[in-house]
Amino acid sequence: MSTTSRVGVRIVRTVRIGLISDTHNLMRPEALAHLAGCDAIIHAGDICGQPVLDALAQIAPVTAVRGNNDAGGWAESLRTHERMSVQQTKILVVHDIADLNADPREEGIGVVITGHSHKPRIETRDGVLYVNPGSAGPRRFKLPVTAAILLIDGAHAEASLHRLIE
Repeated sequence: MSTTSRVGVRIVRTVRIGLISDTHNLMRPEALAHLAGCDAIIHAGDICGQPVLDALAQIAPVTAVRGNNDAGGWAESLRTHERMSVQQTKILVVHDIADLNADPREEGIGVVITGHSHKPRIETRDGVLYVNPGSAGPRRFKLPVTAAILLIDGAHAEASLHRLIE
């Protein structure tokens, strides 16, 4: 988000994007509380039902991709890959990192958001920030139930993970 002041100075504010994945048709109140106040929300797939997207849309505009468990009429409009730009940062969203079909750096991508594994992870490789917010849905094995926040300020992006339940 940016605005221009009366004297022509561009004022940029940090954009807060909620990251969530693998809800598997379970919209936890803890996840909704964590995402409250976000400017936008990205769901990295395995949504498993329109009510999840509807609940998220009550908080902020939602960008979502189709996961391997997203089927049926409600999911037909979801793509497997989404590209978006926020300020000077290009973001690529894909459910399964194995479906990443190009080198993100070649496309100028600064952030890659994935899901699928249910394993929360933030890492930077070759100048690209990779974020898997983990799973906010039903607990799988002994993996934590998590979501994440992505902060974008111009061309700078940073992410943090949040455990939703203990």
